[in-house]
Amino acid sequence: MSEKIVQTAGRDQLGGFAPAFAHLNDDVLFGEVWNEEAIDVKTKCIVTVVALMASGITDSSLMYHLQNARAHGVTKEEAAAIITHATMYVGWPKGWAVFRLAMDVWGEDKPALTEKDRFQNEIIFPIGAPNDAFAQYFVGQSYLAPVSSEQVPIYNVTFEPGCRNNWHIHHASEGGGQTLVCVGGRGYYQEWGKDAVEMLPGTVVNIPAGVKHWHGAAADSWFAHLAVEVPGADASNEWLEPVSDDEYLKAQA
Repeated sequence: MSEKIVQTAGRDQLGGFAPAFAHLNDDVLFGEVWNEEAIDVKTKCIVTVVALMASGITDSSLMYHLQNARAHGVTKEEAAAIITHATMYVGWPKGWAVFRLAMDVWGEDKPALTEKDRFQNEIIFPIGAPNDAFAQYFVGQSYLAPVSSEQVPIYNVTFEPGCRNNWHIHHASEGGGQTLVCVGGRGYYQEWGKDAVEMLPGTVVNIPAGVKHWHGAAADSWFAHLAVEVPGADASNEWLEPVSDDEYLKAQA
């Protein structure tokens, strides 16, 4: 004997307003009719879906019965065939409407989002490709995405948790330097001989030419900033030693 079907939605939602209807829904429709053994529950699910479809019902009640049909063994292939067959008799628009719901119920399982995907959904600028050209100057994985290549070069630089670049200096005989604008996550900027500055979305750091510094992500957070290259004469970038683990830990303390 199959498992007994029990329904309480009538009393839960309408018991105080329409107790007679709640009784008919929970005790008669589901308590008796759905538990009648002449046809199995899977068949009852199919009949119910087709009946609602024929009536043009495409609200939450049909969604419930589509989910119930899947729970009682109706496969995606069977659901598609049932809806297609019924469409020939109840009408094309009804078929389209039911298929939209059925695709949600029997849709393919989507792969879980990676941490990178989740972070990309939090920021408006692309994460871009692995920053392989500068990988030797970073501890950990970073990514680079050009935002503007005209007038003032702008790049979105993304750091995985714990990633930071080496100490470095932007040189220029006139002007130059860099501006950082945090666009997501949490990170740090530090100048040589000074305490680190925490960077959160909206934080802006102006880095004059000739200042030794580093920037990167917190140990437990992704981090992204726009890097705006300030125009200058004879501009160049000098990469120096990596930020040691002790320096990195002190920066976060």
